[in-house]
Amino acid sequence: MLEAKQLIIKYDSRVAVADVSLDLRPGEITAVIGPNGAGKSTLLQALNGHVEPAAGEVLLDGRSIQKWSRRSIARRIAVVAQEAELRFPITVLEFVLGGRFAWADNGVWGWETARDLQVTNEVLQETELTDLSGRLMNELSGGERQRAVLARALATEAMFLLLDEPTANLDLSHQATLLMLVRSRCDSRHASALVVTHDINLAAQFADHVLLLDKGRVVRFGTPEEVLRPDLLEQVFDVKVLVDTHPLSGVPRVTPVHEAHRHV
Repeated sequence: MLEAKQLIIKYDSRVAVADVSLDLRPGEITAVIGPNGAGKSTLLQALNGHVEPAAGEVLLDGRSIQKWSRRSIARRIAVVAQEAELRFPITVLEFVLGGRFAWADNGVWGWETARDLQVTNEVLQETELTDLSGRLMNELSGGERQRAVLARALATEAMFLLLDEPTANLDLSHQATLLMLVRSRCDSRHASALVVTHDINLAAQFADHVLLLDKGRVVRFGTPEEVLRPDLLEQVFDVKVLVDTHPLSGVPRVTPVHEAHRHV
C-alpha cells in the first residue's frame, strides 16, 4: 500500500500541502481535483519520494519512502507526466522498453532480457501501439504520444501509478481511451492509480474516490457522489454549478452555470 500520513509540505514559509492523509488501495483509482495552486502536483511528487515533507510521512508497503532506494521506488511506483521530453530521436519500442530500466542488473543500456522484451510487447499490445512500435516518438500524434508515455509506465509493472494531468491537451476520445487503459490495469492486476486532473467529469467517470483540495488542505475525500456536490464545488472553484446524474453511467455530472446577460 502507498500511504500519506498527515503530510505537511512547505516551500520556504509557504505551505503547499497541509495535513493531508491518503491511502492508495489495490484495484482503485483516486482522482485529485482542485483549483490551480491547490497542492495537487506537490502531493503527487511527495508520494513518489521526490519532495520531502516538513512533517508527516509517506509509507510504501509500511516503510518510509525516504528509506527506499530510487531504483526500488521505480519498480513499485510509475509516474505519468503530461508530456515526454525527448532530446534525441527514439522509436516507440525503445521508449517503452526504457520503462524496464529499473529492473536492469547492470544499470546500463544494452541490458534487454527476454523478459523485458516480453513485457514491452505485451504493453504495446495492451495500449494498441504494436503497429507504431517502429515509428519515432516525435512523429506521433498527441494521443499516440501520451499512450506511449502510459505504456512506458505500465512496462515497469509498478503496482502504483501516479498520473499528473495525463489527459491535458487530448481530445475527448483520447482522454477516455487513456483512462480506460488505467482502469483496465487496476481491474486486471489490482494496481492502484492516483490521477491529478482538472476534468471533474472524467474524475467522476473513472475514479473510485475523489480528493478535493483547496490551498493545500483537504476539503472532502470520498466517492464521487460524496465529493462532487454543488456546495463544495462552488466553495472551492468560486463558480455556480449544476450537478445532476449522467443518464448512462449514473455518476455525478458537473456543469458550470454562467448566467447570461441580456442586452436591451
